[in-house]
Amino acid sequence: MDGRAGRGQATRKRIVEVATDLFADRGYEATSIEAVLERAGVSRGSLYHHFAGKDRLFDAVVEAVHARVGEATLAAVTASCETEALGLLKAAELAWIRLAGDPVVRRILLIDAPTVLGWRRWRDIEAQAGLGMLKEVLGQAADAGRVPPEHVESFAHILLAAGNEMALVIALADDVPAAQASAEAAVEEFLTRLLQP
Repeated sequence: MDGRAGRGQATRKRIVEVATDLFADRGYEATSIEAVLERAGVSRGSLYHHFAGKDRLFDAVVEAVHARVGEATLAAVTASCETEALGLLKAAELAWIRLAGDPVVRRILLIDAPTVLGWRRWRDIEAQAGLGMLKEVLGQAADAGRVPPEHVESFAHILLAAGNEMALVIALADDVPAAQASAEAAVEEFLTRLLQP
């Protein structure tokens, strides 16, 4: 990568980082392009070179936050040292429930993204982020005789929807820690019942 391309990537990364902080703190509607420009210390031309508008910038922020969520979820699954499908699924789902209380995840992914991006785009991003992992783990459960193979696809969609609904409950709760504790207990019990031998 030459110096100009490297600087361009660094500028883009800086804009996304600044926008992430502002969108998380103020929300999409209350964050202006001018505020991003001022805090990032870049020109309007530089910002528009990378992003066609505020909506495209927000889309990039959503993707960046999703990437961080994916990394954190994978780290939680790896740290759990689980090898059985139930343990892997619990580790992943509980990581998502815990991340739902993070102010950045809460505001950007769960409160603003469905409205700003539209439900279909938001759901597509959510599906890309989690559906493959759920199918893989449920496939392992099917191989172990704990889930009927013909239900792996449907169960993956059900679990994705259930996890996202619990995350939304947490994001909109007045008492986030209490909502998280309740969701964690419910998710653990639900998955145990679903996948018990």
